[in-house]
Amino acid sequence: MSAPFYTLVPEGARITLRVTPNARADAIEGAEERADGSCALKLRVSAPPDKGAANAAVIALLAKALNRPKSALSLLGGQTARTKVILATGRPEDLASALDRLAGR
Repeated sequence: MSAPFYTLVPEGARITLRVTPNARADAIEGAEERADGSCALKLRVSAPPDKGAANAAVIALLAKALNRPKSALSLLGGQTARTKVILATGRPEDLASALDRLAGR
């Protein structure tokens, strides 16, 4: 992959996601390179994209996978889009290793 789906920042990591709502089950499918050369972590959530339900499900799924409290994750961009940017707070080194595992690296 040419570009990572996350960027380490002093307060933690900025994570780019590609979310599919209304899935059969919640799942993290790994990193994918997109047509424009960027990379995103693919997630599927069973919640519908209605009144923030899918966004809440994304936060809950990612928090569990990263072993962080939901309060450590916040939506920075993509409130109503399938591509979202999440800020995960914590030690950047710890988050990097956890995110690399999610990507299958």
